[in-house]
Amino acid sequence: MDLVKQLGPLLAAEAAAEAHGVGVEPAELEQAVWLRLLERTRDTGPPPHPARWLRCAVRAEVRGARRRARREVPYDPVAGGPPSGPESHPAEHAVLAAETRRTLRAAVRRLPGRCPALLAAMLSRTDPTYREIAGQLGMSQGSLGPVRSRCLGCLRRMLTAEVAAPEPWGKER
Repeated sequence: MDLVKQLGPLLAAEAAAEAHGVGVEPAELEQAVWLRLLERTRDTGPPPHPARWLRCAVRAEVRGARRRARREVPYDPVAGGPPSGPESHPAEHAVLAAETRRTLRAAVRRLPGRCPALLAAMLSRTDPTYREIAGQLGMSQGSLGPVRSRCLGCLRRMLTAEVAAPEPWGKER
């Protein structure tokens, strides 16, 4: 208990100084070092030079966090699952992306009024500006935003109706 009181402020300062350079929370770093200290005192007793041991332990935990950060692969933020980038399965990824584009463009073509032309222009690979789209469609630039919003709402409702969530107990709507 005396060791905890003695090392508490030093550990908090060391953890706060080292943690942000690695992207780790200082509290996580402190917890890891306290665990190391408990394991060490259980096995071989308290360290002969506690302050020096604590600094070395903090730096060792930081090195471990750096190694883990280099090895870890982030999840795909779009899908929310494991990584599925072009490097994992290139053919499957290309086929799924093409199918998604085809489905989206087919739904856009079924929209009413000016929506198909407007959304097709916005989905263009050339990535035109609002000014270019307005000139191409003969609309004022200020009306593109509200029309786009209505078109996307209509598209959202259409796709929700087509891909309805199943009801409880496996029944489909």
